[in-house]
Amino acid sequence: MLINPNYNPDVLSCLANLSSDEVFTPPKLANEILDLLPPAIWSDPQATFLDPACKSGIFLREIARRLNTGLEGAIPDQQQRLNHIFTRQVFGIAITELTALLSRRSLYCSKTANGRYSVAEGFTNDQGNIRFARVEHTWENGRCTLCGASKIEYDRGETLETHAYLFTHASVPKEIANMKFDVIIGNPPYQLSDGGFGRSASPIYHQFIRQAMKLMPRYLTMIIPSRWFAGGKGLDEFRTEMLKDRRIRKLVDFENSSDVFPGVDIAGGICYFFWERDSQGPCEVTNFYNGEGIVSIRQLDEFDIFIRHSRAIPIIHKALENSGSGNKRVSELISPRKPFGLPTNYTPRNKGIPCWFKQRIGLKFADPADVQDDRDLLGKWKLLIPPAPIAGQTDFSKPIAFYYDANTRIAKPGECCTETWLVACAFDTLDEVLSFRSYLYTKIVRFLLLQTVMSQHVTRENFQFVPHLGKYEGEYTDEMLVGRWGITPEEWQFIDSRIA
Repeated sequence: MLINPNYNPDVLSCLANLSSDEVFTPPKLANEILDLLPPAIWSDPQATFLDPACKSGIFLREIARRLNTGLEGAIPDQQQRLNHIFTRQVFGIAITELTALLSRRSLYCSKTANGRYSVAEGFTNDQGNIRFARVEHTWENGRCTLCGASKIEYDRGETLETHAYLFTHASVPKEIANMKFDVIIGNPPYQLSDGGFGRSASPIYHQFIRQAMKLMPRYLTMIIPSRWFAGGKGLDEFRTEMLKDRRIRKLVDFENSSDVFPGVDIAGGICYFFWERDSQGPCEVTNFYNGEGIVSIRQLDEFDIFIRHSRAIPIIHKALENSGSGNKRVSELISPRKPFGLPTNYTPRNKGIPCWFKQRIGLKFADPADVQDDRDLLGKWKLLIPPAPIAGQTDFSKPIAFYYDANTRIAKPGECCTETWLVACAFDTLDEVLSFRSYLYTKIVRFLLLQTVMSQHVTRENFQFVPHLGKYEGEYTDEMLVGRWGITPEEWQFIDSRIA
């Protein structure tokens, strides 16, 4: 292999990520986001910038580089100019001690601001304007009251990081809190283990956004998972706040996270937004899929979740308005979690009520005393579907395992199931269950479902855009629904391109 002797990569583009929840920002992406700011800001010697979640220091470095060029006329002497930028304009709060050192190395060319090789003059302390202080979690009932972290995992000795981030867990340092920032920008940590079952974790990126908004900068932009569009544990209130905020002027969405962070798979994709304090109006939304960016101008709160594809919105409206179902949705049919009150790890019994367990276990028995039937499902024919059909798959153009017979079950009257399954429907006859199943298998219904899916889990709420037809008879086909709902050839082409 030939090696270009002139190839000199940016070292910050070569770093291995800390984890899938603490991801370094590539220099190219950092500059694309900085391009959203008004050009005049780079020649303003009074403009101030804060990254409240420093990891590599890429945002601070690129901000300083732009200011160094933009302020050349106002402050001709370069060292004087750099001193002004470093001491009065550019600030950061690191997420760990290690990233504090790395960020200072990126910005000051030295891991200490007042070190021998630092390009910054005027600092009398080693932290400079990139601060880090160890903060402890506030524990209550095994979890942190501020971020939801698990005490078992994060109640650590002094030699280990607590991941109790300064920006969200304590008062911002006095000299920072007393400042008014023009720009707050960053790529915050995404989630922390919350002590739930298995690898359960709670998002924390929204806490950085809320804290930043309290400081009322002129501009705010952050890189976060797109999962908040339609899901995320405990994000309902945050989602409503974001969708109703008319100050979000741009939203750039990448369905495949590896388009932004090579080699990183974040279910639901990644997005960044641009929030402008003194401007309100419709949002410019750019959705990237397979390298193509589709731009639309729209209000974010047309629905109570965010529909990432503008071309999907008229299809949703047609399905709901032309179904003849009186605005009923399939979400009314789908059971909640634990349809019979039995958890996933329920132990099979030797006799009792026939019960469907995990696929590797199959049909066994449950103790009648443990089976709950508040919805009167037990005595009916039932279609069982798995609540985690996508298994982390983020490319929705590929076949979805949910719709194959191998991953669904027909439960007879008298049979129940554990939390491994959702009851998609329960009817008096097998024919109606099979008819309903054919309805779910159509590409149009799968398309409507997937507009709400932002992670590997599917719940009854994900079926809110699928019309409930009332009585199910015969076999349903896409051709039938295209005519019934008035889907145009162009709309069908879009549906067909998205669903295998």
